[in-house]
Amino acid sequence: MNPELYIRKPERSDLEELSECYQNSEIFHRPWSYPPKNVRAYLEEEHRYFVCLQATGEIVGTFNISAIIRGHFQSAYLSYEVFHPHQAQGYMRAGIRLVLKQAFEELNLHRLEANIQPGNKASIALVAKAGFVKEGLSKNYLNIGGKGWKDHERWAILNPKWRAN
Repeated sequence: MNPELYIRKPERSDLEELSECYQNSEIFHRPWSYPPKNVRAYLEEEHRYFVCLQATGEIVGTFNISAIIRGHFQSAYLSYEVFHPHQAQGYMRAGIRLVLKQAFEELNLHRLEANIQPGNKASIALVAKAGFVKEGLSKNYLNIGGKGWKDHERWAILNPKWRAN
């Protein structure tokens, strides 16, 4: 793991810093993602994690494990964003390892899926290096920022140590 980083849950006091992160990253994130419309609700998402610099506590990126389905599925979706100027520094690569540890060891998920627009090469490289495998293409999968339906590649990783409860 990267000793320079840690993950943590968001707090209401993060509202101002998070708003600045999205504002500073707006051009960088387009057309892949858009800022949340309701930042307070975003901060309260149950399995939202911030990747932060150990030295300063600065937020460099975010991950969210969502739509957890238990029972016979034991699966969820992973979404994430890095904030400018922290891209291409290896922070998200270290962060995804921390989040996978959380998803597989703490949440005991069997499978985690990430859906990525085919042209988002950096995002595809991130999940591929983390061990995700491309499973296919979902046509008109997600309406990104209300700007229209976009195709997404479906990438997934399985928990090699999954245990039934």
